[in-house]
Amino acid sequence: MRQEPDFFGDRELALIYVAKKLKEALRLEEALTAAGFDYAVEPDTYSGGMVFLSQRVGAFFYVTPEDEEKARAVMTQAGYRPYKL
Repeated sequence: MRQEPDFFGDRELALIYVAKKLKEALRLEEALTAAGFDYAVEPDTYSGGMVFLSQRVGAFFYVTPEDEEKARAVMTQAGYRPYKL
């Protein structure tokens, strides 16, 4: 279920995905919620574009480190490629 960042307190969260489109973010929220994960979503900027680089806003998805591996598996099953450092 989507939670506010305050829900996690001082715990470090793992970035699992950066959604670039609203439709993409909403579909991922549905998959994570259906799987029973607590996750946080925050807007942030990323660099995009091939010829003309620009700053864009995306939805950054975070889970706790103990849920990271399972959440990545759910994302892969749903057709997403999890974020890798």
